[in-house]
Amino acid sequence: MVGNADPEAARRYYELVDDEDYDGLVGLFSPDVVYERPGQPPIEGLSELRAFYETGRPLSEGEHTVHTVVAEGDTVAVRGSFEGVQDGERVAFGFADFHEFDDEGFIIHRHTYTDRDTV
Repeated sequence: MVGNADPEAARRYYELVDDEDYDGLVGLFSPDVVYERPGQPPIEGLSELRAFYETGRPLSEGEHTVHTVVAEGDTVAVRGSFEGVQDGERVAFGFADFHEFDDEGFIIHRHTYTDRDTV
């Protein structure tokens, strides 16, 4: 299947998050991005996305490790783990993310799932 999935851009996303390079991070996304997380309202558009990473993200001082990357069509699926700090508490958990790319090669839709309870 031919598509716009860009596994290197998906991998780069985690490096940019860990480096707190929000200019580079936002540059990976479409202006029409929608970021969905279970139990949370969707983040829509670049300004909301930037605000989330700069001030609203509960994770900090951590590092992502990418274990598996699978690309098909316009989607890149990533399985990995994160170790760091969430709301002042040391955490370690697994995640599965799906990055959907638009026709111009930007991430237009992103879904995140973790094995950590979000109560």
